[in-house]
Amino acid sequence: MNTLSFRRPLTDLLSENWWIVLVRGFAALIFGLLTWFYPFISILVMVMFFGFYALVDGVMGIVLSINGRKTHQDWWLMLIWGFISVLAGFLTFFVPGITWLVLITFIAIWALVSGILQIVAAIRLHKSVGGEGWMITAGVLSMLVGIILLVNPIQGGIALTWVIGIYAALFGVVNIALAFRMRRLGRENAN
Repeated sequence: MNTLSFRRPLTDLLSENWWIVLVRGFAALIFGLLTWFYPFISILVMVMFFGFYALVDGVMGIVLSINGRKTHQDWWLMLIWGFISVLAGFLTFFVPGITWLVLITFIAIWALVSGILQIVAAIRLHKSVGGEGWMITAGVLSMLVGIILLVNPIQGGIALTWVIGIYAALFGVVNIALAFRMRRLGRENAN
């Protein structure tokens, strides 16, 4: 007999597996606290993960291009992409500070441009949507983050890791509380 039922509510799933939610909460809390108290290590780890990704991506691109050189005329584009990606990976490992500054600069430009576009969208939509004040506020905040990151990328990067740390710690605390709530609910339902 199949005991699998897709009609059981999510609360049953969570209450039966409350301990997974608890472990997830503690993991997020620990990650958040480590990120908050050791921002430079967090930055270095993020940069190293990017470097590892770039190396793997580059090697796979090179292999893909070599495998396709006899059947595809544009195989050399993938080869160039692969070499650039490998170079980026090596630069990341040998000069991590530059990688971090470039990454923060990209985030800053993204925040600045998206803030401007959000303000433009709010102005254009103000007659049909309403509530454009919130969109303008979000756009201005995004622009401010972009400007701060451009003006002082190192301090901005540290602040960014602190925001990630606070978010992760709060997420962890909420999941820990949820886990104990689900455990109590599961016991109540069992009785």
